[in-house]
Amino acid sequence: MEEIIFPNQIRLQRKKRGISMQALADHLGVSLSAVSKIEKGYRRLNHDQLIAVAEMTDCALQDLYVNAQNSKEEVVMAWRREQERRNQINVDAGLKVLGAALRRIRTTKDLTLMEVAEGADMTLSVYHRIEMGQREVSDKELKNIARTFSMSVDELQQNIKELNETGALEEIIQKTDAKYKSLATPKGSHVSMYGLYTGDLPLIKVYGMPGQNGNILIDLEDEDAKEVICPFRLMNKHDAYGVNLSTRRLGTLLSNRAVLFVDPQEMVSVGDIALYYISENEAMVLSIREDDNGALYGMRFNPDEKVTIATDDLNKLFKVVAIDL
Repeated sequence: MEEIIFPNQIRLQRKKRGISMQALADHLGVSLSAVSKIEKGYRRLNHDQLIAVAEMTDCALQDLYVNAQNSKEEVVMAWRREQERRNQINVDAGLKVLGAALRRIRTTKDLTLMEVAEGADMTLSVYHRIEMGQREVSDKELKNIARTFSMSVDELQQNIKELNETGALEEIIQKTDAKYKSLATPKGSHVSMYGLYTGDLPLIKVYGMPGQNGNILIDLEDEDAKEVICPFRLMNKHDAYGVNLSTRRLGTLLSNRAVLFVDPQEMVSVGDIALYYISENEAMVLSIREDDNGALYGMRFNPDEKVTIATDDLNKLFKVVAIDL
């Protein structure tokens, strides 16, 4: 299932300027088919492409978004119908049932999100999206998840079926739906990290409380976490989130009141600042370095501390891509 990133008026702005789809495709360096999917909201636009579209069509970025204030009613309604259709596909595909069942089974077995993610060879953010019913699961991934639950695939599927038939998943599904209910109701001129409309400005969740030894406690399931204006480059990043620095272990370069914005999908390299999860809900903030053998390690300060990062733990490193002072 293709993922809708945001509703847009690129086609409208392009036609206003008399620009052909092929010309826009050439400008973006993508195929004609890709432009068609972009204009329909079926394909992801990255930061550079979005800027390129705005420049070529000579319009402001906000003019590319569908919103209730300055879009034609039929455009808004078409997007709403499309969202409802995609949501029904989600239901028909059983993603919500699957996600709710996995969450129920995980909690019954007293496993954390990170334990299941590690056992299934996934990143924490990917597995979290599966439990939220927002991502499909391959046969291999389902097999890995079942193994982590100490089940066969057949046993897992039977368990999911029984939970669904007894109505045990309804409350979990309703809570998930409530979190994403604004998907079909565009009401502003911007889109958030989840593709949800939040008014005139896009918002992003910020987590984090001071922990022991300069670590940060992070609960990605905290629905009451505060929200701040989303950095532009993260508008289309589904898994991005903010973290209160709340520690001096990075040194005095940044205030401990700073907010770090993390993109779990970006690769961490030498010179980056990154979160290093030592458990599901606790992370260190590290300056990433490289030793003489080319292996990555992290540095913390106040006092100085070298943190060894095992090769198997590289998926626990999440790159900090923006900082709000």
